[in-house]
Amino acid sequence: MHFSVLCLGSGLRRRGLTMYVDINIVELMSRAKSVPFETTLHVRDCCLCLHVQRAARALARRFDEALRPVGLTNGQFSLLMSLNRPEPPGIASVATLLAMDRTTLTAALKPLERRGLVTVAKGASDRRGRLLSLTTEGKTLLASAVPVWERTHRDVDALLKNVDPEVLRSSLRDLT
Repeated sequence: MHFSVLCLGSGLRRRGLTMYVDINIVELMSRAKSVPFETTLHVRDCCLCLHVQRAARALARRFDEALRPVGLTNGQFSLLMSLNRPEPPGIASVATLLAMDRTTLTAALKPLERRGLVTVAKGASDRRGRLLSLTTEGKTLLASAVPVWERTHRDVDALLKNVDPEVLRSSLRDLT
């Protein structure tokens, strides 16, 4: 059975506001039981989101450690690599490629800009737009990081004993 209650208090009515309360939500909350430990174990063993998050953290730590000698994190490497294009990309296209929102991308660019690895310039046709470019120093650092990335990537691929790395990459791309 589903009931919605319309509450119109005199103060709310004067302001032209209404409030709806779904009684089913209150009823479900009052009858909520604790989650059995077996469910916790099932989620631990079966949840794709959990397994992908754990794998992503482990991969990030591995690449962060490998890239530390060249002074980059894995996120910075990916960001610099995303800027390695014939024409400077806009913030929106880089944010889409890296699956991050623009404000997060802008924050990630700041330290790279301060280090002189990236420049952010106004767009020629739209002065509100921002175009991102690698500086000469950024290109040089990226070139020194690529062999480190290649070696680490080979090591990670070798760890994947039960799956073809190309199939895994393709499957993960399908999720986005």
